[in-house]
Amino acid sequence: MTTTSGPVRCLVTGANGQIGTFLRAAWHADPEIAPIWCARRPPADIIWSHGCEDPDLPRCGAVVALWGRTGGDARTLAQNGELARAAWHLARACGAGRVIHLSSAAIYGPGTRLRETQHPAPANAYGAAKLDMERVIADLPRDGPRHVILRVANVIGADSLAAALRDGARPVTLDRFAGGTGPCRSYIAPGDLARVCVALMRLPEHDVPDILNVAAPAPVAMEDLARAAGRPVLWRDAMAGSQPCVSLDTARLDRVLPGAVRCTTPAQMIDDWHRLEPPE
Repeated sequence: MTTTSGPVRCLVTGANGQIGTFLRAAWHADPEIAPIWCARRPPADIIWSHGCEDPDLPRCGAVVALWGRTGGDARTLAQNGELARAAWHLARACGAGRVIHLSSAAIYGPGTRLRETQHPAPANAYGAAKLDMERVIADLPRDGPRHVILRVANVIGADSLAAALRDGARPVTLDRFAGGTGPCRSYIAPGDLARVCVALMRLPEHDVPDILNVAAPAPVAMEDLARAAGRPVLWRDAMAGSQPCVSLDTARLDRVLPGAVRCTTPAQMIDDWHRLEPPE
């Protein structure tokens, strides 16, 4: 697959999840992309569930695999690997040249400026499941679609803070560490994630990375996100083992896709989220 001048046609699985909802809004009037939305239930262009008879698929340049399991027991989380295989199968069926898989920064475990070359050490079951998914992808045949694994940071509006920010005008409770500061994390605005996906679909084959951290260049304080959303903050003492800062190194992203990430401040991230949030 090489750079094309017309819109990129792609098949998007997990279309009705939180990330899919954001990408649907971001790509609604984007002439750069022609998405075909696939989900287990409406609204979607193709209604289909993994394990059912293969759907009839149009020709596509890429598959964007948003589907996945974020919680549940070990058997449920193990479905992430099965879904990665299914995405590869769909890509072969529709002639796609590459598959974009959503992994997670959780595969690294705690740390700062975590790089793609870092040895993964997940600290929870979700991170371990995503790492297992990446291993499944590494074992898939190399004679088919190209695989791109995105190790995505917290997506504003789809992370653990989002529910509190949506909850009326009630204060947001955050951990406070010994130095008097709250948690600081790597984040990505949903519109920037959408832009990264489109740019990766357009990259010439020889420029496509196998693994890519996806985050804004610098981590942001969760307190600043709460205040940018107009919410007061309440503090509680951080529990032992809590991490004051967890961040990703984005040097590879900045080199491969310069300018793709545009929302770098808490206010810009919150504005981007609200722009793409569907009305209630």
